[in-house]
Amino acid sequence: MNNQPNLTSLSSINADGSRKYLHPSDVRGPFTKARRLVAALLLIVYVALPWIPINGYPAVFLDAVGRRFHFFGLVIATQDMWLGFFFITGLAFSLFFVTSLFGRVWCGWTCPYTLFLEHVFRRVERWIDGDAPARRRLDAAPWTGAKIFKRVLKHGIFVLMAAGIAHIFLSYFVSIKGLYQMMSGPPSEHYLAFGIVFALTFLLYGSFSWFREQFCVIMCPYGRLQSALTDDHSLVIGYDKARGEPRGKVSDPNAGACVSCNRCVQVCPTGIDIRNGLQLECIGCAACVDACDEIMVKVGRPKGLIRYDSHVGFQGGKTRYFRPRIILYVFLMLAGIAAFATALTKIEPQRASAVRMAGAPYYMTETTVRNQFLVRVINKLNANQKFKLTIDGELPEGVSINGLDDELDLGPLVEEQKSLVVTIPRDSFKPGLTFYVRATNLQSGSSSITRRLELLGPDPRINTDAPLNAKDFIQ
Repeated sequence: MNNQPNLTSLSSINADGSRKYLHPSDVRGPFTKARRLVAALLLIVYVALPWIPINGYPAVFLDAVGRRFHFFGLVIATQDMWLGFFFITGLAFSLFFVTSLFGRVWCGWTCPYTLFLEHVFRRVERWIDGDAPARRRLDAAPWTGAKIFKRVLKHGIFVLMAAGIAHIFLSYFVSIKGLYQMMSGPPSEHYLAFGIVFALTFLLYGSFSWFREQFCVIMCPYGRLQSALTDDHSLVIGYDKARGEPRGKVSDPNAGACVSCNRCVQVCPTGIDIRNGLQLECIGCAACVDACDEIMVKVGRPKGLIRYDSHVGFQGGKTRYFRPRIILYVFLMLAGIAAFATALTKIEPQRASAVRMAGAPYYMTETTVRNQFLVRVINKLNANQKFKLTIDGELPEGVSINGLDDELDLGPLVEEQKSLVVTIPRDSFKPGLTFYVRATNLQSGSSSITRRLELLGPDPRINTDAPLNAKDFIQ
């Protein structure tokens, strides 16, 4: 028992609670053509980015092993990942801005899930199983040799495409060269990479062959956010009830423009009836717009019965594009972009840090006090750099410093750690002695100064030759 699209239950669930598998019909029109061009462009970008070299690295390379992230020639180290906050903030408010103007257009036009489902997997399904009526007949048909052949062929191609998408995804983290080396060797040498690809292939195949539109309807949170981000002036896809109702035949002079052909329902990838109003399941793909316009042309009526318009526009009012929420989102979006652009200028070509070595805070003999530090210098450029470590600060006479004698010759995106040992005569030590470690780039002359470091040692108020009590350590 099938369930007709309504506002009280999901369109993909039958009245008895069983799953209703959707087979959206194909459609032609300007919006469909534009969506396919956008999808083709984005899919090409997704596949091509790991292949495009910029400064010796892929255009987008999230090198998790080397803790370096390459974005079109810009190299960001893990120490600079705080930039991601401003980048994500700018993207989030950009999405809020677009949604406030055009509703859920992201889902229907640029969402990766929609791109792969509608423009890759369902295109292959149409090629093998035929149009929507043919696919429904095939589902209901008994298991014959022809049906088995089509099922094996279709799902075999689905698995191969899912594996291809998973491998390309992994190449963003290991590079194409690294991916090829992993593929050339046995899985036992790359357990993690093999496991990731296997899991992604399984998830992608299950999503695009079985789960399908349920992900958009049930799991994706963006559909829920849509109601909070849009208002009566947001451009969404809707049905002009004033013009379309009452529905009837073309020959009926008392009927509205809608001829009840249900073409808009047949082409909907989530199975809704847009004539019931804007619904959570609507992804803004505009398939129903092209389908309805095609019927209107055939029956000799004006296009636009289903169209992009605001709720106010469908009621006969004038849509306002500049309104408080739009201005707020634009301000926040520009603020995030400006903060990210400003933060980019603060990225230094090198970074140096110094921390106290693990273990005792200091080591003491009868005549000396020794502090040990670990200095790390990172070359964040794609070229060799030479560094010199020096000490800044007024230290008493007799201080011995070991670990700063040699220059550091670091290759591209290489880091090196040096042990820094500071030994001070015990008689010269006093609490509060501080100094700075400076890493100077000998080629550019720029430098990076770490945080202030403090020398630790015995409190001169404590007689270290006498037995110590717990109260001696209380400041």
